[in-house]
Amino acid sequence: MLKEIVAKIQPLDEAAMAAAKARQDILTKPAGSLGRLEELSIQIAGVTGQAIPAINDKVIITMAGDHGVVAEGVSAFPQEVTPQMVLNFLYGGAAINVLSKQVGARISVVDMGVAADMEPHPLLVIKKIAKGTANMTQGPAMSREDAEKAILAGVEIVEAEIEKGLDIIGTGDMGIGNTTPSAAIAAALTGIAPAKLAGRGTGVDDEGLKRKIDAIERALKANKPDPDDGLDILAKVGGFEIAGLVGVILGAAAHRKPVMVDGFISTAAAMIAVTIAPTVKGYLISAHRSQEYGHMQMIEWLGLKPLVDLDFRLGEGTGAALGISFAEAACKILAEMATFAEAGVSDKE
Repeated sequence: MLKEIVAKIQPLDEAAMAAAKARQDILTKPAGSLGRLEELSIQIAGVTGQAIPAINDKVIITMAGDHGVVAEGVSAFPQEVTPQMVLNFLYGGAAINVLSKQVGARISVVDMGVAADMEPHPLLVIKKIAKGTANMTQGPAMSREDAEKAILAGVEIVEAEIEKGLDIIGTGDMGIGNTTPSAAIAAALTGIAPAKLAGRGTGVDDEGLKRKIDAIERALKANKPDPDDGLDILAKVGGFEIAGLVGVILGAAAHRKPVMVDGFISTAAAMIAVTIAPTVKGYLISAHRSQEYGHMQMIEWLGLKPLVDLDFRLGEGTGAALGISFAEAACKILAEMATFAEAGVSDKE
């Protein structure tokens, strides 16, 4: 199943990109004067295969999971906060609810591996693989089979949203302790020392940061993840919500949908997705540069440029929500702005 999804992912449509670029160059402005918005519209044309793409239906997929590594004292908050925040999402009280409403996006909240039994709720999608991962400092966070199962669950989630008509996906996460596996993934893929990638996450103090770095180092030593095998890295030092986001990204690319990547955790998922299917990179848009210490190095490894830097470090999909507003603006400029000929404006010096 995973191989079938990967096989569907095609390169960006060069003809659509060329047509979008040609139109940008005859709109009533100096060529290139709208900078990143012009680049975004051309990229989204390539993703969708449409010379003039439209973004109307938007969704933030926020995936939740817990992590055995919290036993190592890597978070400033207890694990009980994960299900509590999931309930907050469901009842509309979180930052992601506010920002997604502002940009006209709906939220899909998914239990990928919360370490508690969540009560049924009409807005909650349950794809629970297990009640949290194992402690990665002592062995693999999950089996390779469960990693693939979680990825395929993410594919199912995004395909269900595609059936509703979505045009763009934003990635989001919730999981106490999940900056630790994310930094471990980054270290495994980049070869950069954990001390240069791990940040304070939920706000751990100096001693907490030392415990976090030590936990990542011990996890990498205990598991020896293969940097050429994304599934191996995911299984050994990842998380269920990270795996679900990998599936969201792969599934979106297979169906030619742009992916607005949120912060540190979502970028870790994007790195795994690109390792599994390198063509995915063209489908990714980095919404923002996180305040989390190693995030920019992860973005640079992917070869992306973040749209903004707002000192965010919340997750949930908050940066992705704002990024979607830029993508929508880019497509509207391309579609609705007049050309020189249409406006009767001279394009000659």
